[in-house]
Amino acid sequence: MSSSSPLGFILKRGKISIPAPFETQNPFLFCVYHKDMYPPGNGNMEAPVRGNRSDFNPNAPFRMYHGDKIPGFPQHPHRGFETFTCTIDGIVDHTDSLGCAGRYGKGDAQWMTAGKGIVHGENFPLLDDKNSNPLRFFQIWVNLPRRSKMVDPAQIMHWAENIPRYTSPDGKVGITVWAGQCEGLKALAPNPNSWAADPANDLHVLHMTLKPGGAYTLPPSAPGSNRSLYVVEGPQSPEKISIAGEPVGLMSFVQTRPATKTEVAHKGTASDPALEVLVLQGKPIQEPVAQRGPFVMNTDEEISQAYYDYKKTQFGGWPWPVSAVVFPRERPRFLSVNGKTEYPPKSQP
Repeated sequence: MSSSSPLGFILKRGKISIPAPFETQNPFLFCVYHKDMYPPGNGNMEAPVRGNRSDFNPNAPFRMYHGDKIPGFPQHPHRGFETFTCTIDGIVDHTDSLGCAGRYGKGDAQWMTAGKGIVHGENFPLLDDKNSNPLRFFQIWVNLPRRSKMVDPAQIMHWAENIPRYTSPDGKVGITVWAGQCEGLKALAPNPNSWAADPANDLHVLHMTLKPGGAYTLPPSAPGSNRSLYVVEGPQSPEKISIAGEPVGLMSFVQTRPATKTEVAHKGTASDPALEVLVLQGKPIQEPVAQRGPFVMNTDEEISQAYYDYKKTQFGGWPWPVSAVVFPRERPRFLSVNGKTEYPPKSQP
């Protein structure tokens, strides 16, 4: 479904849902909003139900995904792109075939360049055994250009305490700058081979939160850039949500014309919930895209080679004792890469 405003600012609009992938524009390959209200965990941080290894029920309060007793995504491979996991609530335990590990969440963001191939797992331990364990995050797949598809895998953690956040003078608008910039605030650096590493590519990932009466105008994107906005939280009435001067419903997306300003406004009353909008923006990678399952390359032959390589090498193998790894309940957020462990600011154990 497409629509345009009187000045033609909106090129396309449509609906989104949880936990289905959103419609994205190049250079973004995939985006999903995870929102799960997990119950208290047991002594092993497990859910009170067993998963069926493919639980994506959109009508349930929470999903087990590919997990069994602990929800999440046990070991699985990737090649040819990046995952960018931007958290809001909850905890993710991460392990990979290089022996790297981490626990992150509560506003942290993880860039992982799959490059020539990596196997990783993302699992969601239910740390609280007395109260609920809400989990909210976006996972975004960003394509890599041909020259970077076979680079060595890499990851970097952006701790919540360090991520730039803009607050409007009236206090009604907050913007988390996961990638790109906003009001002079520049995002933390991505991995060096990322499409986001070159400012000329205009890659932005912004999380906007607007209180009732709040409004903010995004500046024009660079000429030729794609910009999508996803309304994931807010009031039910479309008349209370405005993007580019048009009413937009909850769980909707719009794609706007390049190089134009985009106003986002919460027109509700004090009793309405906050409006949350994800912004994905960037210049497209002008190359063919071949995508099958967890691999993204430029040709079908390269995809076939990826499957052959994975079957033959397992991308280095899985060095962990189980497919779905979680760390002890008491362990704080951390990142361990190449034998070096780091912690968020003021969170040394």
